Amino acid sequence: MSAPTTLTMYSTTWCGYCRRLKTQLNAEGIDFTEVDIERTPGAADFVMKVNGGNQTVPTLHFPNGTALTNPTLAQVKEQLVA
Repeated sequence: MSAPTTLTMYSTTWCGYCRRLKTQLNAEGIDFTEVDIERTPGAADFVMKVNGGNQTVPTLHFPNGTALTNPTLAQVKEQLVA
């Protein structure tokens, strides 16, 4: 999968870690697109590809092509400037 044009968060509706990170990103004014892996065809496949076959969320896909799983806000900010 090619790199997204904006920060993309792969999540589920029931994931507490996803809700926490979304709240933090919104509070910091960091724009992102959210993709529900249970409702979007192919999304779970990407998440499994970057997580050794596991559907671990939140998984973030950055415009530079990298991905992080369950990152802290500090890790997200660091990756956005990398």
